[in-house]
Amino acid sequence: MMVDRMDFGMPLSEAMDTQRAIRRLKPDPVDDGVVLRLIDLALRAPTASNAQRWEFIVVRDPKIKKALASLNRQVWRLYSRVGRWATRHDAKRRRMLSAVQWQADHFEEIPVIVVACLKGTYIPFLHISAASYFGSIFPAVQNLLLAARAANLGATLTTIPLWNLIAVRRILGLPWNITPCAVIPLGWPLGRYGPTTRKTVHEVVSFDRFGNRPAA
Repeated sequence: MMVDRMDFGMPLSEAMDTQRAIRRLKPDPVDDGVVLRLIDLALRAPTASNAQRWEFIVVRDPKIKKALASLNRQVWRLYSRVGRWATRHDAKRRRMLSAVQWQADHFEEIPVIVVACLKGTYIPFLHISAASYFGSIFPAVQNLLLAARAANLGATLTTIPLWNLIAVRRILGLPWNITPCAVIPLGWPLGRYGPTTRKTVHEVVSFDRFGNRPAA
C-alpha cells in the first residue's frame, strides 16, 4: 500500500487541477521517508539569489503539537466568531469554516506538522524587503503541497499558529534569526481530492493596465 501512495507519477496538470486544502486528516502515521521525499521536492523550488535559506521543522512530538494546537485555538476562537457572522448567508464558506474548526479541534491528532522557516531577517515596514524574504519560502511550500497531492496525502497551508512568534520560537527551539513562515498539517485524508472551483482566467487577468480584460 505504501508503494502505491508513494507514486509521484501524477501529471502536473492533474495535481494542480485537483489540489485543494485538505484539513480533515486521519491520525494514521506517515512514514519519515515520505515526509523527507516531499520536502526534497519542495527544495527544488526557486529561491531569492539561490540562497536556499530554508529550514523545515517536522513535528511529531505530542507535547510540541499540543503547544502549537493551543496557539492555533487561541486565535481561531476569535476569528471563528467573526467568520461565522460574516458567512451566515454563504453555505460554501460555512463548510470551509467547519473544516477549519475540525482542524483546530483535532490539531494534536494530525500525524505530522511541517513548519516552513527561513533564515535571515527582513525589514517589516519595507514592502520589497518583506516580499523578497517571504517569496523565498512560499514557492517551496507550494511544491510541498503539490507533492503531497501527487502522493495522495492531505495537506494545507495555515499561518494561524504563528501569531505569537516568541512562543513559536520557544516551542520549536528556533534561534532569533530563523523565522517560521508557514505551517503545513500533513496526513492521509479523511475526505477526497477533487476538481477545484475557481474564478475563470478572464475574471482575474488584465492586459497592460488593470481592467483591460481578455475576451472570454
